[in-house]
Amino acid sequence: MKKPFDLNADYQPESFEFTKAYKKHAQELIDLYPKGRQQSAVMPLLDLAQRQVAQEGAKANPPYGGWIPRAAMDHIAEMLGMHKVKVYEVATFYSMYNTAPVGQYLVQLCTTTPCWLCGSDDIVKATKEHLGVGLGETTPDGKFTIMEVECLGACVNAPMVQINDDYYEDLTPENMKQVLSTLAEDMKPSVGSQTGRKASMSAAGPTTLKKEAKKAKVI
Repeated sequence: MKKPFDLNADYQPESFEFTKAYKKHAQELIDLYPKGRQQSAVMPLLDLAQRQVAQEGAKANPPYGGWIPRAAMDHIAEMLGMHKVKVYEVATFYSMYNTAPVGQYLVQLCTTTPCWLCGSDDIVKATKEHLGVGLGETTPDGKFTIMEVECLGACVNAPMVQINDDYYEDLTPENMKQVLSTLAEDMKPSVGSQTGRKASMSAAGPTTLKKEAKKAKVI
């Protein structure tokens, strides 16, 4: 679960503005919608604000990840001619938006039935032990926040986690720790299956279209 939205928390900045590049992108998003319907851009603008904060946070010391301050929501409300509370409602409803500070790498651990049946409890345990923090907590260096989430839609390659925008699948406690160690060095681990499985094929290899699989050098 993500942290609750606290309007008056000490970590809330007094102001927010899109940078020149992000402001240009924001206007392009607004322009996708018919005149008078610009409020439809609220979701992509919230995502844009979160990404700007993440970009800024990656350069900070200690680092932090993408989240949406109240000031950013207020700024978006002004841009779109919306009541502030309407923007707050959207930001707090969807789990994709972080309404409180998180680590540079947000580790979302799926524990829904398919992942649980395939060993997600072991992945959660390995993550907590490796990082030394519990669910909903952030490491002291600001690098990682871990949280438990509902189904992320990659059930066939369970157990899996989402870290920022990327999926890591077919996890074991060992390769999960390796993913975390690589990220701790600010290097990019191989995304997707951690066992070399291609897409969502059978764990035993392709069972159909074998000729095409050979052409693609899958087998």
